[in-house]
Amino acid sequence: MSLRPESPRSADPTPIVDVAVGYMAAKQLFAAADAGLFAALADGPQDVPQIAARTGLPERTSRILADAMAGLGLLERTAGRYANSASTAAYLTGAEGEIDLRPFLTFLDEISYGHWLGFGETSRTAEPNRLDLGGDRMTTFLAGVMTYNALHARQLAEHYDFTAHERVLDLGGLSGSFLAEALKAAPGLRGTFFSAGELVGHARGVLAGAGVDDRVEIVEGDAVTGDVPGGFDLVLLEHVAHRFDAEQNRAIVRRARAAAAEGAKLVLLDFFLDSDEQQRGIDALHAGEYLVIDGTIVYPEDEVRGWLREAGWEPVETRALPGSPRILIAEAR
Repeated sequence: MSLRPESPRSADPTPIVDVAVGYMAAKQLFAAADAGLFAALADGPQDVPQIAARTGLPERTSRILADAMAGLGLLERTAGRYANSASTAAYLTGAEGEIDLRPFLTFLDEISYGHWLGFGETSRTAEPNRLDLGGDRMTTFLAGVMTYNALHARQLAEHYDFTAHERVLDLGGLSGSFLAEALKAAPGLRGTFFSAGELVGHARGVLAGAGVDDRVEIVEGDAVTGDVPGGFDLVLLEHVAHRFDAEQNRAIVRRARAAAAEGAKLVLLDFFLDSDEQQRGIDALHAGEYLVIDGTIVYPEDEVRGWLREAGWEPVETRALPGSPRILIAEAR
């Protein structure tokens, strides 16, 4: 008879291991998308030799990537044949009418990933790595960022009712996609895009391409110091907060309140650090991403709510958007 006490079952190491090998998953996703694995499956299930023939990859690599994507839930594997999941079919095959996220993955692979290799030093100093946008890197950077913003804009239009409004101001806007999606969702809505620099030209092209430019006024100006028009029943601050410091953000939300009509709503879209029992992972990860890329800030939601209340906005709801930031919805007091 053993006198040795029964040891308790050890804690499950799986969550630690899953996170620790996350870079392996990301790099295989980037490689699969770049090789056209998901596009190769757009017409239906394929086995490994068929995938290899369609992508030009060796069969060994085709099997590794297909199995990895199946293990991550991005492909379905049945009797040795692989098929796209609903999400990869929509976003990684170039499907008509959907947003193709492959430029975003290219940005993560070719721009972001290199910065993260130095994140240890960044975490010790809170200083970003030098952002090199020479050569073709600026094109890769802009294509990736604007593609990801197009996803955010689509998700916002699907999860916020723009038909309840008549005039919307996109103040300090980063991408014309947000107004474009809002106007497509609400045929009676008219919009004003107020921003500065290259963002104005890019927005002009996006809005024209979406066929809604006849309902948009584009005004070039500084969101912190410029003359902002008024009379809007909705003010949209999309990806503004993380691009400015706290004092500048206070000034912007005051200007947003001055531009708002009685009873207007404000929708502030960004990533937030929260005070919930379980922090939303995508927001905290982007806090690191913004820091390591260019030093911009993901603010605590409580701090942002404080700015809004100081400016005469009353926060009423926080709503998460799938695969995207959250929106803080407030009402003019």
